[in-house]
Amino acid sequence: MTAYSPPRGERWPGRVDLMDVAPRDGLQNEPEPVATADKLALIQGLLDAGLRRIEVTSFVSPKAVPQLADAAELAAALPRDSGAAFFALVPNDRGYERALECGLRHVALVMSVTETMNRRNIRMSVAESVETARRMIARAKGDGVIVRVYVSVAFVCPFEGAVDPERVFALTGEFLAMGADEACLTDAIGRANPAQVAHVFRMLADRHGTERLAAHFHNTYGMALANTVAALDQGIFRFDASVGGLGGCPFSPGATGNTPTEDLVYLLHELGIETGVSLEKLCDVTERVRGFSGRIPPAAYYRATRLKARSA
Repeated sequence: MTAYSPPRGERWPGRVDLMDVAPRDGLQNEPEPVATADKLALIQGLLDAGLRRIEVTSFVSPKAVPQLADAAELAAALPRDSGAAFFALVPNDRGYERALECGLRHVALVMSVTETMNRRNIRMSVAESVETARRMIARAKGDGVIVRVYVSVAFVCPFEGAVDPERVFALTGEFLAMGADEACLTDAIGRANPAQVAHVFRMLADRHGTERLAAHFHNTYGMALANTVAALDQGIFRFDASVGGLGGCPFSPGATGNTPTEDLVYLLHELGIETGVSLEKLCDVTERVRGFSGRIPPAAYYRATRLKARSA
């Protein structure tokens, strides 16, 4: 029997670059502290599975996100010879300086499209955030540091509802014009739908191309993979995910986990798109996540394979 070859979208990439955000976005909502050694083992497991872009921590106030209070200790212990890009979220100049002091050369900024979410998240207006980003991007360019900007709540805001695509288009364009190496549109509460995703990414891709665009979907309403396909249709080839489906947003009521990395890799492989990631080794990492979280992860591929095998 000949294997089925799925039809390819006109703009679908042959390969996708994945960023696993579990060590930062995934763990920030965990109720119990996760030991630094367990975080480093998680990162090593992701490397062993083939991930080469990993968001490892955030240099924020320990009072704001206690789970990431060990950012400097963790960053100092990262395997520098792995060839991976280790990203850290930096909320301000001091966070940026701390990241560089620890030897990191990839940083991420986060700015929300809506006023309410931006003030809840980083206590600034959108205009103030734009000026902060302008200053920090210029500084990073001078230092030879790679900068990613999260354009958060790019589709639906938990406080203001559906977001005007023109606002997303304008704000993303500003960040790219400033010299950001990458703009990642995020659906922080998992409320986006494929029509929204396709429309926004079509606008951006037609104007800016796809080289500096990325997507970050949460799976609160089970729409993450559908939204991924909608972005693929627009030529997007950089996606975030979190092993085991870990995650959430402490500043977005009701937001649950990210796209499970296992499910995203399975989808892409079924569509004939290369990732360079081993599904079986990813599931080994998910076993570790299950161990320190004490919960069965929501990743469908993990449940359908590892849990099924145990019950057989």
